[in-house]
Amino acid sequence: MAKMEDAPAVQALIRPATESDVEVIHRFIVELAKAEDFPGTVTARPEDVADALFAADAVAEAVVAVVDGEPAGFALFYPTYSTVLGRRGIHLEDLYVSERHRGSGLGREILAHLANVAVQRGCARLEWWVLRTNVAALRFYARLQARDLDEIEILRLDGRPLLDLASSVAGEALTPRRVHEASS
Repeated sequence: MAKMEDAPAVQALIRPATESDVEVIHRFIVELAKAEDFPGTVTARPEDVADALFAADAVAEAVVAVVDGEPAGFALFYPTYSTVLGRRGIHLEDLYVSERHRGSGLGREILAHLANVAVQRGCARLEWWVLRTNVAALRFYARLQARDLDEIEILRLDGRPLLDLASSVAGEALTPRRVHEASS
């Protein structure tokens, strides 16, 4: 992975994603997983991305960064809420800049765009997770004064353990729309 730097930003248009961006966003998700040596398989399909972003019950939003008329990166995010602060926040699920544009300042520009969205919406936080193996990203975020959270652990139920726990309340085996047996 190319070194992430705080270089002057390229001339980019950062705009809300549209349904016509679904295929490129999905491609970027796959490229991101590969670039980060993600320890799992990308099972999300383009139609999953479309549902998440554009269905009547959409759960996320995305922005696409365009340089010289071509998609060069994206960010996918969704709302959160802090009961302690009594305020909403934004969780950044993915931030990706294509290899050709890494080190150009585009990642910082996308993140600054999201920070502005958060402030405009009255959010108290912009949060994200980073794979421990993504050392370049961790250094980049540290230069922005993002802090890591020593006070929390991230836990997950998925696949069979999720279904088992849900079944214990429902009293019967559940048949979800789509279950990923592999951890993601």
